[in-house]
Amino acid sequence: MTLLDHRAEISELSTLRDVLRYAVSAFRGARLHHGHGATNALDEAAFLILESLNLPVDDFNAFADARLTVREKKLLAERIAMRIEKRVPAAYITGHTYLHGFSFRSDPRAIVPRSFIADLLFSPLFDGSETGEALVEDPASVMRVMDLCTGGGSLAILAAHAFPNAEISAVDLSAEALSLAAENVADYGMQDRITLHRGDLFSPLKGRRFDLILTNPPYVDQATMDLLPEEFRHEPVMSLAGGDDGFDIVRRILKDAPRHLESGGGLLCEVGLDRDVLDAEYPHLPFTWLDTEDSAGEVFWLRTEDLKG
Repeated sequence: MTLLDHRAEISELSTLRDVLRYAVSAFRGARLHHGHGATNALDEAAFLILESLNLPVDDFNAFADARLTVREKKLLAERIAMRIEKRVPAAYITGHTYLHGFSFRSDPRAIVPRSFIADLLFSPLFDGSETGEALVEDPASVMRVMDLCTGGGSLAILAAHAFPNAEISAVDLSAEALSLAAENVADYGMQDRITLHRGDLFSPLKGRRFDLILTNPPYVDQATMDLLPEEFRHEPVMSLAGGDDGFDIVRRILKDAPRHLESGGGLLCEVGLDRDVLDAEYPHLPFTWLDTEDSAGEVFWLRTEDLKG
Protein backbone atom coordinates (compact mmCIF):
# COMPACT_ATOMS: atom_id res chain seq x y z
CA MET A 1 0.00 0.00 0.00
CA THR A 2 1.13 3.52 -0.76
CA LEU A 3 0.82 6.66 1.34
CA LEU A 4 -2.23 7.63 -0.72
CA ASP A 5 -3.84 4.28 0.09
CA HIS A 6 -3.29 4.78 3.81
CA ARG A 7 -4.65 8.32 3.61
CA ALA A 8 -7.77 7.15 1.81
CA GLU A 9 -8.51 4.38 4.29
CA ILE A 10 -7.78 6.45 7.39
CA SER A 11 -9.93 9.29 6.07
CA GLU A 12 -12.92 6.99 6.53
CA LEU A 13 -12.16 6.44 10.22
CA SER A 14 -13.37 8.57 13.11
CA THR A 15 -11.65 7.91 16.45
CA LEU A 16 -8.27 7.04 17.88
CA ARG A 17 -9.62 3.56 18.57
CA ASP A 18 -10.44 3.19 14.87
CA VAL A 19 -6.93 4.23 13.83
CA LEU A 20 -5.35 1.96 16.44
CA ARG A 21 -7.22 -1.03 15.04
CA TYR A 22 -6.20 -0.02 11.53
CA ALA A 23 -2.52 0.43 12.46
CA VAL A 24 -2.30 -2.89 14.30
CA SER A 25 -3.78 -4.71 11.29
CA ALA A 26 -1.42 -2.89 8.93
CA PHE A 27 1.64 -3.52 11.11
CA ARG A 28 0.85 -7.21 11.47
CA GLY A 29 0.14 -7.56 7.78
CA ALA A 30 3.49 -5.95 6.97
CA ARG A 31 5.30 -8.28 9.40
CA LEU A 32 7.15 -5.45 11.08
CA HIS A 33 9.89 -6.19 13.59
CA HIS A 34 9.34 -4.67 17.04
CA GLY A 35 12.26 -4.10 19.38
CA HIS A 36 12.68 -0.39 19.98
CA GLY A 37 10.67 0.14 23.12
CA ALA A 38 7.70 -2.00 22.06
CA THR A 39 7.59 -5.75 21.59
CA ASN A 40 4.35 -6.08 19.60
CA ALA A 41 2.22 -4.31 17.01
CA LEU A 42 -0.42 -3.14 19.49
CA ASP A 43 2.00 -1.39 21.83
CA GLU A 44 3.95 0.23 19.01
CA ALA A 45 0.82 1.42 17.23
CA ALA A 46 -0.53 2.93 20.45
CA PHE A 47 2.78 4.70 21.08
CA LEU A 48 3.01 6.05 17.54
CA ILE A 49 -0.54 7.43 17.64
CA LEU A 50 -0.38 8.99 21.10
CA GLU A 51 3.10 10.49 20.74
CA SER A 52 2.24 11.88 17.30
CA LEU A 53 -0.76 13.68 18.79
CA ASN A 54 1.16 14.94 21.87
CA LEU A 55 -0.96 12.82 24.20
CA PRO A 56 0.23 10.91 27.29
CA VAL A 57 1.56 7.57 26.09
CA ASP A 58 0.61 5.58 29.17
CA ASP A 59 -3.21 5.64 28.85
CA PHE A 60 -4.71 5.03 25.42
CA ASN A 61 -8.19 4.36 26.79
CA ALA A 62 -8.53 7.91 28.09
CA PHE A 63 -8.55 9.18 24.49
CA ALA A 64 -9.71 6.11 22.58
CA ASP A 65 -13.09 7.53 21.57
CA ALA A 66 -11.85 11.03 20.74
CA ARG A 67 -12.59 12.04 17.14
CA LEU A 68 -9.73 12.98 14.86
CA THR A 69 -9.39 16.09 12.73
CA VAL A 70 -8.55 15.95 9.04
CA ARG A 71 -5.03 17.21 9.81
CA GLU A 72 -4.50 14.52 12.47
CA LYS A 73 -5.68 11.77 10.12
CA LYS A 74 -3.24 12.97 7.47
CA LEU A 75 -0.36 13.03 9.96
CA LEU A 76 -1.11 9.54 11.25
CA ALA A 77 -1.46 8.18 7.73
CA GLU A 78 1.98 9.58 6.85
CA ARG A 79 3.59 8.09 9.94
CA ILE A 80 1.94 4.70 9.62
CA ALA A 81 3.04 4.57 5.98
CA MET A 82 6.62 5.51 6.92
CA ARG A 83 6.74 2.82 9.60
CA ILE A 84 5.62 0.19 7.12
CA GLU A 85 7.24 1.23 3.85
CA LYS A 86 10.63 2.37 5.16
CA ARG A 87 10.72 0.23 8.32
CA VAL A 88 11.76 3.29 10.37
CA PRO A 89 11.50 2.69 14.15
CA ALA A 90 8.56 4.58 15.67
CA ALA A 91 10.92 6.47 18.00
CA TYR A 92 12.73 7.97 15.00
CA ILE A 93 9.42 8.89 13.36
CA THR A 94 8.09 10.73 16.41
CA GLY A 95 11.49 12.04 17.54
CA HIS A 96 10.97 10.84 21.11
CA THR A 97 10.88 7.66 23.11
CA TYR A 98 10.60 6.61 26.75
CA LEU A 99 12.85 4.65 29.07
CA HIS A 100 11.65 3.87 32.58
CA GLY A 101 9.01 6.57 32.16
CA PHE A 102 11.51 9.28 31.18
CA SER A 103 11.14 10.98 27.79
CA PHE A 104 14.17 11.28 25.51
CA ARG A 105 14.80 12.80 22.12
CA SER A 106 15.51 10.05 19.63
CA ASP A 107 16.87 10.18 16.09
CA PRO A 108 19.44 8.32 13.94
CA ARG A 109 22.37 10.08 15.60
CA ALA A 110 22.21 7.35 18.27
CA ILE A 111 20.44 4.07 18.87
CA VAL A 112 16.92 4.19 20.24
CA PRO A 113 17.26 4.19 24.07
CA ARG A 114 16.63 0.73 25.48
CA SER A 115 18.46 -0.92 28.34
CA PHE A 116 17.59 -3.20 31.22
CA ILE A 117 20.03 -1.14 33.28
CA ALA A 118 17.33 1.56 33.44
CA ASP A 119 15.03 -0.69 35.45
CA LEU A 120 17.85 -1.99 37.63
CA LEU A 121 18.90 1.52 38.71
CA PHE A 122 15.47 2.06 40.24
CA SER A 123 15.17 -1.42 41.74
CA PRO A 124 15.91 -2.46 45.36
CA LEU A 125 19.39 -3.45 44.20
CA PHE A 126 20.32 0.21 43.79
CA ASP A 127 17.57 2.49 45.15
CA GLY A 128 18.31 2.11 48.87
CA SER A 129 14.93 0.56 49.69
CA GLU A 130 16.48 -2.67 50.95
CA THR A 131 19.69 -3.68 52.67
CA GLY A 132 21.59 -6.93 52.77
CA GLU A 133 21.14 -8.01 49.17
CA ALA A 134 21.49 -4.51 47.70
CA LEU A 135 24.49 -3.80 45.46
CA VAL A 136 24.31 -0.11 46.38
CA GLU A 137 22.76 0.35 49.81
CA ASP A 138 22.85 4.14 49.91
CA PRO A 139 22.28 5.92 46.56
CA ALA A 140 23.17 9.25 48.17
CA SER A 141 26.69 7.99 48.86
CA VAL A 142 27.45 7.53 45.15
CA MET A 143 29.43 10.61 44.16
CA ARG A 144 30.94 9.82 40.75
CA VAL A 145 29.40 7.75 37.93
CA MET A 146 30.77 6.97 34.48
CA ASP A 147 28.42 6.06 31.63
CA LEU A 148 30.40 4.42 28.84
CA CYS A 149 28.91 4.34 25.32
CA THR A 150 26.28 6.84 26.41
CA GLY A 151 24.70 7.30 22.97
CA GLY A 152 21.90 9.80 23.38
CA GLY A 153 22.62 10.12 27.09
CA SER A 154 19.58 8.33 28.49
CA LEU A 155 21.40 6.18 31.06
CA ALA A 156 23.50 9.15 32.22
CA ILE A 157 20.31 11.12 32.86
CA LEU A 158 18.67 8.21 34.66
CA ALA A 159 21.79 7.75 36.78
CA ALA A 160 21.63 11.43 37.77
CA HIS A 161 18.09 10.83 39.02
CA ALA A 162 18.95 7.54 40.74
CA PHE A 163 22.03 8.95 42.52
CA PRO A 164 21.11 12.50 43.59
CA ASN A 165 24.61 13.55 44.71
CA ALA A 166 26.56 12.07 41.83
CA GLU A 167 28.48 13.82 39.10
CA ILE A 168 28.05 11.89 35.86
CA SER A 169 30.74 11.57 33.17
CA ALA A 170 29.20 10.28 29.92
CA VAL A 171 31.50 9.04 27.15
CA ASP A 172 30.93 8.16 23.51
CA LEU A 173 33.09 7.92 20.41
CA SER A 174 30.43 9.44 18.17
CA ALA A 175 30.22 13.21 17.92
CA GLU A 176 26.71 12.88 16.49
CA ALA A 177 25.53 10.79 19.44
CA LEU A 178 27.00 13.31 21.87
CA SER A 179 25.18 16.16 20.12
CA LEU A 180 21.92 14.32 20.77
CA ALA A 181 22.99 13.58 24.33
CA ALA A 182 23.64 17.29 24.88
CA GLU A 183 20.09 18.08 23.82
CA ASN A 184 18.66 15.48 26.19
CA VAL A 185 20.83 16.70 29.06
CA ALA A 186 19.67 20.26 28.40
CA ASP A 187 16.03 19.15 28.36
CA TYR A 188 16.47 17.91 31.93
CA GLY A 189 18.53 20.92 32.98
CA MET A 190 21.41 18.72 34.08
CA GLN A 191 24.35 20.46 32.42
CA ASP A 192 25.84 21.11 35.86
CA ARG A 193 25.83 17.42 36.82
CA ILE A 194 26.41 15.57 33.54
CA THR A 195 29.59 16.14 31.53
CA LEU A 196 29.89 14.73 28.03
CA HIS A 197 33.23 13.45 26.74
CA ARG A 198 34.15 12.31 23.26
CA GLY A 199 36.62 9.47 23.02
CA ASP A 200 37.30 5.75 22.95
CA LEU A 201 35.96 4.21 26.17
CA PHE A 202 38.11 5.33 29.11
CA SER A 203 40.59 7.43 27.10
CA PRO A 204 39.02 10.86 27.78
CA LEU A 205 39.06 10.23 31.55
CA LYS A 206 42.53 8.88 32.25
CA GLY A 207 43.42 8.92 35.90
CA ARG A 208 39.87 9.48 37.12
CA ARG A 209 38.08 6.98 39.36
CA PHE A 210 34.38 6.38 39.87
CA ASP A 211 32.08 4.79 42.41
CA LEU A 212 30.06 3.22 39.63
CA ILE A 213 30.64 2.47 35.96
CA LEU A 214 27.59 1.61 33.92
CA THR A 215 27.57 0.72 30.26
CA ASN A 216 25.36 -0.64 27.52
CA PRO A 217 28.11 -1.19 24.92
CA PRO A 218 27.86 -2.63 21.40
CA TYR A 219 27.45 -6.39 21.82
CA VAL A 220 25.82 -7.76 18.66
CA ASP A 221 27.87 -10.55 17.07
CA GLN A 222 28.70 -10.50 13.37
CA ALA A 223 26.37 -13.35 12.42
CA THR A 224 23.46 -11.48 13.96
CA MET A 225 24.54 -8.18 12.38
CA ASP A 226 24.35 -9.88 8.99
CA LEU A 227 20.72 -10.85 9.68
CA LEU A 228 19.46 -7.70 11.38
CA PRO A 229 15.88 -6.69 10.52
CA GLU A 230 15.62 -3.50 8.50
CA GLU A 231 14.42 -1.50 11.51
CA PHE A 232 17.82 -1.90 13.20
CA ARG A 233 19.67 -0.85 10.04
CA HIS A 234 18.46 2.71 10.60
CA GLU A 235 20.63 2.83 13.75
CA PRO A 236 24.39 3.56 13.81
CA VAL A 237 26.33 0.38 13.11
CA MET A 238 29.04 1.36 15.59
CA SER A 239 26.47 1.37 18.39
CA LEU A 240 25.49 -2.24 17.73
CA ALA A 241 28.40 -4.22 16.27
CA GLY A 242 30.61 -5.92 18.86
CA GLY A 243 32.89 -8.03 16.64
CA ASP A 244 32.81 -11.71 15.70
CA ASP A 245 31.29 -12.94 18.96
CA GLY A 246 29.91 -9.59 20.09
CA PHE A 247 32.26 -9.03 23.01
CA ASP A 248 35.21 -7.06 21.61
CA ILE A 249 34.21 -3.90 23.49
CA VAL A 250 33.15 -5.78 26.62
CA ARG A 251 36.59 -7.39 26.89
CA ARG A 252 38.25 -3.97 26.73
CA ILE A 253 35.93 -2.67 29.43
CA LEU A 254 36.71 -5.62 31.70
CA LYS A 255 40.43 -5.07 31.19
CA ASP A 256 40.49 -1.33 31.90
CA ALA A 257 37.65 -0.84 34.39
CA PRO A 258 39.71 -1.72 37.51
CA ARG A 259 41.93 1.33 36.95
CA HIS A 260 38.88 3.58 37.00
CA LEU A 261 36.92 2.22 39.96
CA GLU A 262 37.09 3.31 43.56
CA SER A 263 37.37 0.71 46.28
CA GLY A 264 33.88 -0.55 47.08
CA GLY A 265 32.57 0.44 43.66
CA GLY A 266 31.30 -1.68 40.82
CA LEU A 267 30.70 -2.21 37.12
CA LEU A 268 27.17 -2.66 35.71
CA CYS A 269 27.24 -3.87 32.11
CA GLU A 270 24.59 -5.08 29.66
CA VAL A 271 25.70 -7.85 27.30
CA GLY A 272 22.60 -9.50 25.86
CA LEU A 273 21.87 -13.20 25.77
CA ASP A 274 25.30 -14.81 25.40
CA ARG A 275 26.48 -14.78 29.01
CA ASP A 276 27.92 -18.29 28.59
CA VAL A 277 30.71 -16.84 26.44
CA LEU A 278 31.88 -14.58 29.26
CA ASP A 279 31.43 -17.19 31.97
CA ALA A 280 33.66 -19.56 29.99
CA GLU A 281 36.31 -16.98 29.10
CA TYR A 282 36.55 -15.41 32.57
CA PRO A 283 36.10 -18.28 35.05
CA HIS A 284 37.96 -16.27 37.70
CA LEU A 285 35.42 -13.42 37.63
CA PRO A 286 32.40 -13.93 39.92
CA PHE A 287 29.80 -12.38 37.62
CA THR A 288 26.53 -11.56 39.34
CA TRP A 289 23.90 -11.93 36.62
CA LEU A 290 20.90 -9.71 37.21
CA ASP A 291 17.29 -10.17 36.13
CA THR A 292 14.54 -7.65 35.47
CA GLU A 293 10.85 -8.11 34.82
CA ASP A 294 11.60 -8.43 31.10
CA SER A 295 15.04 -10.04 31.07
CA ALA A 296 17.07 -12.86 32.60
CA GLY A 297 20.82 -12.60 33.02
CA GLU A 298 21.50 -9.97 30.35
CA VAL A 299 23.27 -7.58 32.74
CA PHE A 300 26.20 -8.37 35.01
CA TRP A 301 27.61 -6.74 38.13
CA LEU A 302 31.22 -6.97 39.27
CA ARG A 303 32.67 -5.28 42.33
CA THR A 304 35.94 -3.41 42.13
CA GLU A 305 37.56 -6.06 44.31
CA ASP A 306 36.34 -8.81 41.97
CA LEU A 307 37.88 -7.11 38.95
CA LYS A 308 41.19 -6.47 40.70
CA GLY A 309 41.40 -9.93 42.19
